[in-house]
Amino acid sequence: MNILESIVIALDAVRAHALRSFLTLVSIAIGIFAIIGSGTAISSLNATVTKQLEAMGDAAYQIKRTPSIQMGNTWRKYRNRKALTYQQAKEFKKLLNIADAVSIGNTTFGITVKNGNLSTNPDVSLHGVDDAYFITNNISLSDGRQFLPEDIAAARPLAVIGNDAAVKLFPRGNPIGQSITIKNQRFTVIGILTSKGSMLGQSQDNEVLIPISNLMKYYVDEWEQSVAITVKSPGKDALEASMDESIGLMRALRNVKPWEDNNFEIETGESLSTQFATFTSYLNFFGLGSGLVALVAAGVGIMNIMLVSVKERTREIGIRKAIGARKSWILMQFLVEAITLCQLGGAFGIGLGLGGGLLLSSLLNAEAAAPVGWIIFSVAACTVLGVAFGLYPAWRAARLDPIEALRYE
Repeated sequence: MNILESIVIALDAVRAHALRSFLTLVSIAIGIFAIIGSGTAISSLNATVTKQLEAMGDAAYQIKRTPSIQMGNTWRKYRNRKALTYQQAKEFKKLLNIADAVSIGNTTFGITVKNGNLSTNPDVSLHGVDDAYFITNNISLSDGRQFLPEDIAAARPLAVIGNDAAVKLFPRGNPIGQSITIKNQRFTVIGILTSKGSMLGQSQDNEVLIPISNLMKYYVDEWEQSVAITVKSPGKDALEASMDESIGLMRALRNVKPWEDNNFEIETGESLSTQFATFTSYLNFFGLGSGLVALVAAGVGIMNIMLVSVKERTREIGIRKAIGARKSWILMQFLVEAITLCQLGGAFGIGLGLGGGLLLSSLLNAEAAAPVGWIIFSVAACTVLGVAFGLYPAWRAARLDPIEALRYE
């Protein structure tokens, strides 16, 4: 039996019954599109988030009241945790030995910033930071200066603004030395952050930085009283030792008993990337489930096409058997035809899925990434689909009596 010949026959059958074949192939393509499309989009999201987290460096980590990513009902576990207070963070910063830099920060969202009659939308992120924030988070400025230790200690009304605020509030002048107003508090602009563009469709430049001492005094409510601590250890080799020291200090500062679990979280860029990948895997399973349902429905169509094909080619099968074709050859021929039909639909679906996923990634300004594993899975799934739903028609073709087949009109 010639496999190539069987593939050619399958392609001829597709051309001969174009509409019927098209509808079946589309149903396969829809299933594969769901799998590949979700896989492409999620791979792009994971690549983007991983790239952003790499900015922290492999020697940095954060200490927070609760995890950055929470799934299911885990919030119940964290809601009663006491705040990680600014005072605790300042004490921690004094005591930690294994660190190149320690910064304290907090953020509140939905802020409106004004300059005279000009105003931003109420969607600005207001970050309270200290002087070490620029070191631990690898933040650079395009103009002006960073905060100094004395700026933080004296709670000076100073601000470093993102590019979006600079463009909106100072369209025709240099913001440095000018004043902005945030909820009736005036701040003098001393720096402009280097533009970072957007991520996942959201601008990363729509932000304003002020001394954390000012933020904690004027802008945070009870829930937002918790601060985050970012530690930059002397190097990757010292990361574990620095984290161990941090855990011991935080347990002491927060009065955690020896038998109690930590009431705070320590996160590295690697751990955050792993958590995000775990979260997005649930979305992948949703796409996989939807795709498999569509593929099962498509399999019924494949079986129908193959049964009709067997019926239409009964005399051909009879002739082939009369001149010596074995049952196994007939069986394999129809199986190859079924697999070929499935692979055609699968190829179409893979193309659509990659295109759709990459288009979504482009719209969200995410890193382009092709899900190689899901592509291989899709090819394998189409092969299994062809075998599973083509086996019965192929078995019927192989079982045909050659005499009865030759009499068939």
